[in-house]
Amino acid sequence: MNWRDQIDCDPEIIGGKPKIKGTRIGVEVILERLGDGWSIEQLIEAYPRITADQIQACQAFAAEMLATDEVVDIPRGDGKSTIVGATP
Repeated sequence: MNWRDQIDCDPEIIGGKPKIKGTRIGVEVILERLGDGWSIEQLIEAYPRITADQIQACQAFAAEMLATDEVVDIPRGDGKSTIVGATP
């Protein structure tokens, strides 16, 4: 799975933090709920606009951010990118 297909950011939405495309639901919120023991089914029930694939993309995004010392571009809806990760 390529998380870039499901995750983006917009400086006008949730302060530019990574979010699920087409929503205002931040990756951070999904990861917090998973960390609190929520199941995928509970997340989908609470946030009906998201899918299991999008939840998996949030996990893949977090794993890549923790595993890399590199800067990562996150696509924005306006065709630009937001840079996250270690600074060069």
